[in-house]
Amino acid sequence: MTYPNTSLFIGGQWQEAADGRSLAVFNPASGKEIGRVAHAGVADLDRALAATQQGFETWRNTTASERSKVMRRAAALMRERATEIAALLTQEQGKPLAEAKLEAMSAADIIEWFAEEGFRVYGRVVPARNLAARQLVLKDPVGPVAAFTPWNFPINQVVRKLSAALATGCSIIIKAPEETPAGPAGLVRAFADAGLPAGVVGLVYGDPAQISSYLIAHPVIRKITFTGSTPVGKQLAALAGQHMKRATMELGGHAPVIVAEDADLELAVKAAGGFKFRNAGQVCISPTRFLVHESIRRDFVSALVKQAKGLKVGDGLADGTQMGPLANPRRVAAMAQFTQDAVQRGATLAAGGERIGDAGNFWAPTVLTDVPLDAKVFNDEPFGPMAAVRGFDTLDEAIAEANRLPYGLAGYAFTRSLKKAHALSQRLELGMLWINGPAAPWPEMPFGGVKDSGYGSEGGPEALEAYLNTRAVSILNV
Repeated sequence: MTYPNTSLFIGGQWQEAADGRSLAVFNPASGKEIGRVAHAGVADLDRALAATQQGFETWRNTTASERSKVMRRAAALMRERATEIAALLTQEQGKPLAEAKLEAMSAADIIEWFAEEGFRVYGRVVPARNLAARQLVLKDPVGPVAAFTPWNFPINQVVRKLSAALATGCSIIIKAPEETPAGPAGLVRAFADAGLPAGVVGLVYGDPAQISSYLIAHPVIRKITFTGSTPVGKQLAALAGQHMKRATMELGGHAPVIVAEDADLELAVKAAGGFKFRNAGQVCISPTRFLVHESIRRDFVSALVKQAKGLKVGDGLADGTQMGPLANPRRVAAMAQFTQDAVQRGATLAAGGERIGDAGNFWAPTVLTDVPLDAKVFNDEPFGPMAAVRGFDTLDEAIAEANRLPYGLAGYAFTRSLKKAHALSQRLELGMLWINGPAAPWPEMPFGGVKDSGYGSEGGPEALEAYLNTRAVSILNV
């Protein structure tokens, strides 16, 4: 299908930037320009801020029941339009069409879960020490929100923030990624068509640094939520702190995978290995550091290499494609650097390690073995289709390595031992841990990290707390 130009959404209207500026959007499979996206300036941001303040006054006074109805209609529209939206997402981001459609469909599930959870924003009555008094704890929406989202899951990363904000009665301005603008626009269009009042949601694109510094400092904005790299997240969190703005930060990770000697080897390769190459490894919770017990390491590597070499890499719109291109040329250059550094330090290149073709951003699924701890890939998140493997002798050794880095977003483990599973769940410093299975980030479960991987949650009832003020009210009967 034809890829459209993407506009800003301000005050319930789709519109171009006030000064007419726009940016090019490229297809990562071909490297060719496929469309344009409007580039917001300060005048556009001021309009969006005025609209979101008005939208907040309307939405905060809308009942949880009515909010839920609008959100459910939006979810239904996402399901109806999933095929169309997925085709746009694949063209701009590169992921296989099946993965893109799954992202669009799962957005509907997330919207529906938050639509229902909005009914459970409870306060409480606290027994008073004076029988003539009534003590109440009230939960109110924090106010207009500014959300900043990345290009790897352009719909998923927006919908979690958007749904939590709407469920609690907040309005929101979304600064979506300029590289992948059509997916988020499709999501916002579903809400607009579902009857969301004007101003409750805004959508802008442009210069990330300019937009973030302007919105975070602005008095209209009362909360920020960001998904992206740790260095940028720290900068935005510091800026939010200067202005006493509440913040949720879902930052970078470097997910360890611990494969114990008693693990189901086939399951470990299928689950962790399969998830490794999803979205060409451009996933914040992607398995990256494979720590495998020495007794089974060779067998594991052999199976992982077979899996990597068997993947069909190509245009995400082509039939049978299992892994698409990297999202941009920067990721291709990064993969080359990670590979070269690891090999120079003594690692063995067991699969991939090279660019595919000369058009687009294709990189062969890569497996590195015997990777030394000082290799770049074992210290910095590769964010690409690269699995780095090293052995261990004791579980204590594996846990120590898993906890060595400042990251603490997600991790995986495989063992048949309940004792080992218990030890792993108690000692691994991670916000999310999946044992004997792939990642399953359901909306009803917390989603977030610890340490340098951020704070706050974008899933479960915990996600709503960051969008709420808690107030104490005491009424004395006189």
